[in-house]
Amino acid sequence: MTDFTHFNEQARAKMVDITDKKESSRKAIAHSSVQMNQDVYENIVEQKNKKGDVLAVAQVAGIMGAKQTSSLIPMCHPIPISGVDLSFEWLSLENNMYELDIAAEVKTIGNTGVEMEALTAASATALTVYDMCKAIDKAMIIGQTYLQEKSGGKSGDFKRDEGAGSSSLQQVQDSFDGEAERLGLETEEDVVDLVKEIRREMHEEGKKRDK
Repeated sequence: MTDFTHFNEQARAKMVDITDKKESSRKAIAHSSVQMNQDVYENIVEQKNKKGDVLAVAQVAGIMGAKQTSSLIPMCHPIPISGVDLSFEWLSLENNMYELDIAAEVKTIGNTGVEMEALTAASATALTVYDMCKAIDKAMIIGQTYLQEKSGGKSGDFKRDEGAGSSSLQQVQDSFDGEAERLGLETEEDVVDLVKEIRREMHEEGKKRDK
């Protein structure tokens, strides 16, 4: 059990001692995303949300999340963050769906990395977008959250291979194809119609719960 850095000799949790680690410039970039329908998309870009500017509020939430990481994740060290930058990119999907890609970049000069701070920032941003828009559509989907790259520190640099997820995507596709066959969905139009019907029912159910 002592081979695990977060356990002591009594197999109890501990915070890793980083006293002897050298200070260096460190950076981490993490991504998350939120998929939404056209109504939510237009509400955000046209700034019609009654709670305020969705992206501006989400950006502040991401910064706050990065600064509060050590309070949320038990074994994270409180570290002096020197910079947090949140950026957004819109992607247009099929069937009038949109995806908001969130990139969180965190920097520090210290003796431990900021990967968790970047991941927390991206997650808090995505959750805030959902919170501010859930009255419009509760069927929004928060996508995969992952570390894109990091630099600095003893473990060296890391950059995600863009093709690393291809096998997982293929598994998803294979699973989807099998389910479509089971449901008797023979064409792409059949799938689209089914998705629209499911989303309509979810939307109606959401409105009933809000009353």
